[in-house]
Amino acid sequence: MQNFFLTLGLSGFPAKIAAFLAALVALIISLFLLIYFDTNTLFLATVLLAIITIRAINRYEESGGEHHDPSIVIDKFAGIGFALSVAPAYGVGLSEMAILSNGFLVQALLSFAFFLYFEKEKHSVIGRLYREGKGGIGIVGDDILAGFIAGIVSSLLWQSFLKFEHFIL
Repeated sequence: MQNFFLTLGLSGFPAKIAAFLAALVALIISLFLLIYFDTNTLFLATVLLAIITIRAINRYEESGGEHHDPSIVIDKFAGIGFALSVAPAYGVGLSEMAILSNGFLVQALLSFAFFLYFEKEKHSVIGRLYREGKGGIGIVGDDILAGFIAGIVSSLLWQSFLKFEHFIL
């Protein structure tokens, strides 16, 4: 059961595809939480999931599991959840989601794309946390940091676009 939780049942897929699918499922669930609840709910659910995931990974490694096992993909949920807690950082109704002028969907998709990039490339502190972090903190921590950075970059890009658009008009 623990292995199913850590791999989200995607252990039959190649590692890169499983990680992308996990991030995509995380995006859909996070958008659902933002649409039907609010940012605080998404943030707190992500914190709770991150804590549970860190503990599960620690137990997995204590029982002889490989550190940074590529089949572990549950950590992508924490990264996407934190990215969407930062940007778009507000909830909208289902009917308002596709309105481009409010930036909700644009920021969510940018956050998703930046998360995938930062999580894959592991620049700077993200890579250091990934390499040097022990147990679940090393596995989940880099995704959490990549998520926060992705959300910040997405938000900054959207705000810059709004400023630029206002300047031109």
